[in-house]
Amino acid sequence: MVRKQILAVLAVGLVTVSLSCAKKETSAKKFTGAKGEVKLMTLDPGHFHAALVQKTMYEQVSPAVHVYAPKGPDVDDHEKRIEGFNMRAEDPTSWEQKVYAGNGFLERMVKDRPGNVVVISGNNRKKAEYIKACIGAGLNVLADKPMCIDANGYKLLQEAFALAKKNGVLLYDVMTERSEITTVLQKELVHNKDVFGELKKGSVDDPSVVKESVHHFFKYVSGNPIKRPGWYFDTTQQGEGIVDVTTHLVDLVMWESFHGAAISYDDIEIKRTKRWPTMITRQQYKKVTRLEDFPPFLKQKLNDNGVLPCYANGEIIFTVRGIHSKASVKWNFQAPEGAGDTHYSIMKGTKADVIIRQGKAENYRTQLYVKATAGTTLNEFSRAMRQAIDELERKYPGIAYDQEGGICHVRIPDKYRIGHEAHFGQVTERYLKYLVEGKLPEWEVSNMKTKYSITTKALELANR
Repeated sequence: MVRKQILAVLAVGLVTVSLSCAKKETSAKKFTGAKGEVKLMTLDPGHFHAALVQKTMYEQVSPAVHVYAPKGPDVDDHEKRIEGFNMRAEDPTSWEQKVYAGNGFLERMVKDRPGNVVVISGNNRKKAEYIKACIGAGLNVLADKPMCIDANGYKLLQEAFALAKKNGVLLYDVMTERSEITTVLQKELVHNKDVFGELKKGSVDDPSVVKESVHHFFKYVSGNPIKRPGWYFDTTQQGEGIVDVTTHLVDLVMWESFHGAAISYDDIEIKRTKRWPTMITRQQYKKVTRLEDFPPFLKQKLNDNGVLPCYANGEIIFTVRGIHSKASVKWNFQAPEGAGDTHYSIMKGTKADVIIRQGKAENYRTQLYVKATAGTTLNEFSRAMRQAIDELERKYPGIAYDQEGGICHVRIPDKYRIGHEAHFGQVTERYLKYLVEGKLPEWEVSNMKTKYSITTKALELANR
């Protein structure tokens, strides 16, 4: 065992040296927005999010995409997804995939260097190492969340950000939830002082910012039943819920509450954390992975009844500059008929609360509400809402609202409800803009570092 560990350490060291030696330049070329100047390379795509970046075409991105991965079902499934986009009847894409699948794929990618932006979405245990290697080789990286799932990964991520600054390249994570229209409008209303007032401080038992999401292991993506990798249910590879989907929620807390402000870890205090499992049977595992049985690395984790406790659920209660916030994620195996993943959020102000609901009453569609607080008169609330919606309607034509007493329901036209999968294209467009500008906003970099420090520290505390 000791000999294997020594060999593993030596192997990692050799990879690092080889990548360093293979580096042809330490800073990316300047991007101008010209047609096809961005050339994508996809590294070890083990998650369907890697394909969703390519669900649409971009003028600035070359249609030729080079994929580097180990041989196996992950890369095969990725290629099928891209082929599906190319072959669809409505608005087909025209990607030209060039695949290298085999040993030494990471070193081969850096040596070949056919592109200038690496897309990383897959096994999260390897992700921080991949990110650092690519950034160290002078390549830009667009990485799916989470970029790290434990303290060691966070250390590598910090080193990667330092290298990104040194090498003049951009490291950015895919925060799709910022593009969801109800979240966008919630943020707009929270920063309207006439409507919202000031964000309350709250308490551990009554946080002022709450972000809760419910997800499902089995669901449909692009109209097809999802197929997840066999390793997806191993939290040492995928990450526990408290460091996975919670990344989005922690990001939204900072982005909505303090937009444009650089949040450091000194601004944060973690108050309470917890984790709990979703129990997965062999039949459920087979249904979503299409594998006949649990692999050996999961069999050793089964309980006496042959069921897998998968620690996909987690909760963090923390303060950001004194504002008590809660990020909570829950995973069920499959949603009830007609339902799907859901999101709930409330942000509590001195004049009103701004609330997102997506439950049965909303037909599992996100809806936005504004509710006056006890100290706000109905006349004040009505006047402020009327002015606020008039302002929003100029930016988002068609936005309207219905009011019943001290509660307003914001009506959102369908044209703004483009769906979760389309948000990957919006994030990519944002990243392409940053490439042309040659830098990320300082608050983006600072908040990415802080976000992952919160999630990885919360995992440590929850495991004590």
